[in-house]
Amino acid sequence: MTAKTKSSPLFLGIDTGGTYTDAVLWSEAGGANGKVLAKAKALTTRHDLAVGISGAVDAVLQKAATDPAAIKLVSMSTTLATNALVEGQGGRVALVMIGFAEGDLARDGLKAALGTDPVVFCPGGHDVHGNAAKLDLSGLEAALPELGASVSGFAVCAYFATRNPAHELAARDLIREKTGLPVTASHELSAKLGGPRRALTTLLNARLISMIDRLVAATEGFLAARGIVAPLMVVRGDGALVSAAFARQRPIETILSGPAASLVGARHMTGLDNAVVSDIGGTTTDVAVLDQGRPRLDPEGATVGGFRTMVEAVAMRTFGLGGDSEVTLEDGALSPRILLGPRRLVPLALAGMMHGEAVTVELERQIRAANPSRMDGRLAVRTGVPERLAAGLTGAEAKLYELIGLTPLAVDRLLTSNAQNATLNRLVSRGLVHVAGFTPSDAAHVLGKQANWDAATARLGAELFARKRDGRGQAIAATPEAISERVLTTLTRLSAEVILETAFAEDGLDGAATVAHALVQRAVDAHPGIARLSVALDRPVIGLGASAPLHYAGLPPLVGHDCVVPEDTDVANALGAVVGQVRVSAEARVSQPKEGLFRVASGETVRDFLDEAAAIAAAETDVRAIAAGRARDAGTDSAEIEIASEFRVSTVEGQRMFIEAHVVAVASGRPRIAV
Repeated sequence: MTAKTKSSPLFLGIDTGGTYTDAVLWSEAGGANGKVLAKAKALTTRHDLAVGISGAVDAVLQKAATDPAAIKLVSMSTTLATNALVEGQGGRVALVMIGFAEGDLARDGLKAALGTDPVVFCPGGHDVHGNAAKLDLSGLEAALPELGASVSGFAVCAYFATRNPAHELAARDLIREKTGLPVTASHELSAKLGGPRRALTTLLNARLISMIDRLVAATEGFLAARGIVAPLMVVRGDGALVSAAFARQRPIETILSGPAASLVGARHMTGLDNAVVSDIGGTTTDVAVLDQGRPRLDPEGATVGGFRTMVEAVAMRTFGLGGDSEVTLEDGALSPRILLGPRRLVPLALAGMMHGEAVTVELERQIRAANPSRMDGRLAVRTGVPERLAAGLTGAEAKLYELIGLTPLAVDRLLTSNAQNATLNRLVSRGLVHVAGFTPSDAAHVLGKQANWDAATARLGAELFARKRDGRGQAIAATPEAISERVLTTLTRLSAEVILETAFAEDGLDGAATVAHALVQRAVDAHPGIARLSVALDRPVIGLGASAPLHYAGLPPLVGHDCVVPEDTDVANALGAVVGQVRVSAEARVSQPKEGLFRVASGETVRDFLDEAAAIAAAETDVRAIAAGRARDAGTDSAEIEIASEFRVSTVEGQRMFIEAHVVAVASGRPRIAV
């Protein structure tokens, strides 16, 4: 290492994904784009995230032969929140709705997101101008003793809380006083109108708090143990950096954190201003568009796991498609198609490497059976999360959970009825249990295209899957190699479909998924039909992810353009995490409840003015101060603040009539580093 590199501050990037934790050590020295000094991977250990983090970071420090004290900034991206929403995981939380009716649960997917979690309705809320209805929290107070013992947190949403948060604050304070549990209030996350969607965003945030808290705590503990005294930053879903403390309170903003970091990394590594970026991981494929060097943002809020949130994030489409996707067969077809995802399984090759004979003995027993079973090649194992996260299980769930241990158990030995299969799936959704099974990663091991886990166990899984029957009662493949080829071909084809689907959706075309499927199907068909169809992207694809060189090699003829896979594609997220900037915003609204009265709602305050200019000036002063404070909390001491105002006015008999003003301050700057 040169003297210049030694004297330059070092930056450590970490990405905690569903399967792997990546680490990269980067220095600003070494040209305009800096230099990657070392990179490494370790398995993500969900039961104790610190194990995976330490494995990756220790390897990086050893490769670079550097003093940990030279690291002046640590930045982290993660797909844990994204994966949790895609897989329907998260803690059990209680939703408190103030001023809403039960019918409001049917809007914006709120009822589906709530599932079996409890909800409490309270009278109260405000009108569009911030005027209060009568608040009654007696029902909530009566329910708190029972709820406090069965949930991991609370989400509070009040009617028009963005115009006056007083009732949310009252409920939040009551819950904290009586239970001591984390509480998320909707006005803290979004200033947008739309109560049910704001409630949905708040609910998901509350579910993710314990998960992100464990990640941050594990990282902080590891850094302290290694003598790394540096600020810890986390990538938000829009690609900006925020402090770890900021992310702990607003974990919902870390959805699409990993993909957002990968976009920053992709631009940094390739220099391409215009591209379609496709990042394939173990659980998901995330596709987004780079325009003129910047990722497109979704003005309507990020959609993950089928839920449209109010989180400003990159316009990323997330698909349950990855190297560890569940491999299944199409039901009821004479020649069934291979289906992948959206659920992630623990690959059998990985389970075999970790648990040895406990896995292989069961797979060999199933192979010796005369006939294949629907449950062949499936094993269940506890995730090892703290027992308190198992609060609120039903009797059936608790009974099944007790049977499952930290050593994999074959599902055909565990389940005695179809009803129990649904119970097992609920335990998986709660993040309490993993299911191991055949995945594309196993197929790659069978074919010798991947060699980091146990190939022999993968082959047993492929052999079991190949024995499954089609609609004619015949085995679907002759050999483990044959079924593995089909699985990998399917993954490449589906990758092309999701890339084209994203492109069509960005172009505003309806039926994007159907058209993408038809075009790719025609491209791979030996007999494409009478109508000849073709499609080509107007920009290259940047393929990211450790498995991108394998799965994206066959993409160009399917998407009609080149596919660029950068040298450091396997750590794009971790690299993107250290080259970003802090960026936060604050909003205020000025309304006119009655002629001559101008009401400013900013932060947690509501004030009235008799003059429009004075109200606007106060709103601008407020948002500047709030944005500056949030920027400091988010981790920068050098924020530049820009303010923009948007007015809604009308003209009546030639006179200008003020309706409303929206004032936004955006603060941005480089994160502070250790001195």
